[in-house]
Amino acid sequence: NIVIGGAAGAFPPMIGWAVATGGVSVESVLMFLLVFMWTPPHFWALALFMKDDYSNAGVPMLTVTHGRPATRKHIFVYTLILVPCALALALSSIGGPVTLAAAIVLNALFIRGAYRILRRDEAVAEADRYKAERGFFKLSLAYLFLHFGALLVEASLKPFGLGGW
Repeated sequence: NIVIGGAAGAFPPMIGWAVATGGVSVESVLMFLLVFMWTPPHFWALALFMKDDYSNAGVPMLTVTHGRPATRKHIFVYTLILVPCALALALSSIGGPVTLAAAIVLNALFIRGAYRILRRDEAVAEADRYKAERGFFKLSLAYLFLHFGALLVEASLKPFGLGGW
């Protein structure tokens, strides 16, 4: 449900681009991919510590259908796939040094967090009330905001001959 539904949430940057420019471009596809690939790790981290709520509501979240160990593996794999999308956006015509620096730092933190989740034993996670999973979820909120914030900084600097490639 998250992978398919993630597309709906990822279309707004592409739609906004199409409205502003009259078409779809590599940059708009990269923004779509950033949001699309970010969505599963973001929501699956939430699902790890909210599993009972999804199960009780009958929502077929990955934690409910395949369990927490499979969810942890999926978070890690999707995070690894997310990295080239973020770096490609930083290297595109709307990216620049600020966006690249943000992408490097944010993705290093995201990989580290996803790896910590992957390596977690369920008993330990339960004992500490899913501390790592909650931390990763909070990081995921900042991750997307800061990526788009970096793009905004790049766009703001371009009229002054700064930023961008």
